[in-house]
Amino acid sequence: MAIRIVIADDHSVLRLGLRTLLDMQPDMEVVGEAGDGRALLATVRETLPDVVIMDVGMPNLNGMEATREALDIHPTLRVLALSGFSNEPYVAGMLRAGACGYLLKSCEFEELASAVRTVMSGRVYLSAGVAGTVLEGYLSHLDEGHPEPAAVLSHREREVLQLLAEGLATKAIAHRLNLGERTVETHRRQIMEKLNMRSVAELTKYAIRQGLTSLED
Repeated sequence: MAIRIVIADDHSVLRLGLRTLLDMQPDMEVVGEAGDGRALLATVRETLPDVVIMDVGMPNLNGMEATREALDIHPTLRVLALSGFSNEPYVAGMLRAGACGYLLKSCEFEELASAVRTVMSGRVYLSAGVAGTVLEGYLSHLDEGHPEPAAVLSHREREVLQLLAEGLATKAIAHRLNLGERTVETHRRQIMEKLNMRSVAELTKYAIRQGLTSLED
């Protein structure tokens, strides 16, 4: 039976190219696409794929949060990150979220196809370009009590932080997340208190450094 794949990336040309190449593989079938994290969740619910090839920096809901929520929806799902970022916050963040592998967008298609088969078999796949990053990140966090990136924030606070960093106003965030405007303001105040920051500009810089937004993609 063919491996059922969903492609999540905010670049339509990349999705088209991947779909074309993946559908040429005798053991693979692309069953859906998504241009942002929230659309990906709907696609996962609809198609129940085996593997999601996930961009890390996506609008509305970044790849890390989308991975967590997709696994809540479909626990046997394998998530394979495909990103232009090789720095530690992105790689470690995706692995902590539950991804089974991480590749760079500069990889050859043959490596991507091999990675799909690897994670489908229950193993982890890390491209050579990020394996060293994972080791360095692990060693840097060996000190007991060292906080992980954004670990002090709740899942909802990370969602609000991403949307704030993407420039959405309180009313727009409330509509997007189906929350009251006062609730959004409370989340923003709590985020600033937890991170000891005083402005949205500081929050935006923090979100970019921690890989919670796609502004630099």
